[in-house]
Amino acid sequence: MDHSVWSVSAREAAVIAHGGDLGDLRRTFPDAPLPWLDLSTGINPVPYPVPPVEASAWLRLPEAAELLALRAAAAGAYGAPGAEHVVAAPGTQILIETLPRLVAPTEVAVVGPTYAEHAAAWRRAGHAVREVTGLAEIGDARVAVTVDPNNPDGRTDPLADRLALAAAMRARGGLLVADEAFADLEEVESLCPHVGPGLVVLRSFGKTYGLAGLRLGFAVADPGTAGRIAGALGPWAVSGPALAIGAAALSDGAWREAAARARGLDAARLDRMILRTEGRIVGGTRLFRTADFPDAPGLYRGLAQAGIAVRRFTERPQRLRFGLPADKAAWCRLSRVLR
Repeated sequence: MDHSVWSVSAREAAVIAHGGDLGDLRRTFPDAPLPWLDLSTGINPVPYPVPPVEASAWLRLPEAAELLALRAAAAGAYGAPGAEHVVAAPGTQILIETLPRLVAPTEVAVVGPTYAEHAAAWRRAGHAVREVTGLAEIGDARVAVTVDPNNPDGRTDPLADRLALAAAMRARGGLLVADEAFADLEEVESLCPHVGPGLVVLRSFGKTYGLAGLRLGFAVADPGTAGRIAGALGPWAVSGPALAIGAAALSDGAWREAAARARGLDAARLDRMILRTEGRIVGGTRLFRTADFPDAPGLYRGLAQAGIAVRRFTERPQRLRFGLPADKAAWCRLSRVLR
């Protein structure tokens, strides 16, 4: 699941644009050289080395012990109090869709502009959604949604401010949904160690580990809320191979630390390339960079004609978001076009 941005109406929700789907680009630019270089997502381009998976994992239903091992590994990686606070799901998108159906229709404040699926999912479930530009504007909404680090600008709020918001929501019987999909490789403090009633934290697996096709994500909450979410997902929500691969990757702290260092260097390299193209860096994370350009539509077309996909934003026509190239050949290919 890649993060698209800016708010949409309920009618438009079904056609939210996302990165990673090259079909339209192939049709629009049929003469672009192949293969396409897809920089339209915020997924780690250097994936975790997938360990061997026992053949039986493909042949039988997942066992409770395997699910518990994955939840325990996730709790350790995210700093959650324990496995009973963790829900595993087939990607964070299904969690974004599920949470609004567990709450009676109410007023929801989404801090944006951010990932459009949040507002769309709450609207589809019958909630009254308004977008605000900061935590101070949430007011008396019974549900608040934040994305930290934010997509596409990488904005973060101090932990103290997020904790204060969580406490305020809890005090009035409300709910804070904190999407930390891009937090793994960043120097930000997570809300996961502080989960309690009225707070649900979402964490993505595929972005950090470069395995988006595995479809794995997590909700971290108090045990009662975690149980309600798990019950809504139903049994065997995560496949056996995903349980095994996820547990191994989440337990590998050394790989995660090395990935954070390496992607940080890559992000700095990409910033330098963008600046040479007269781009103004808006922000981002170690997995994507966002910038404004004097002629972003022209640059977008030039990149597409060269078979390179990046993210553009209808409501911000001057803005483009770049994922990270995976290897020397991809870096050279992007550099040639940007020059």
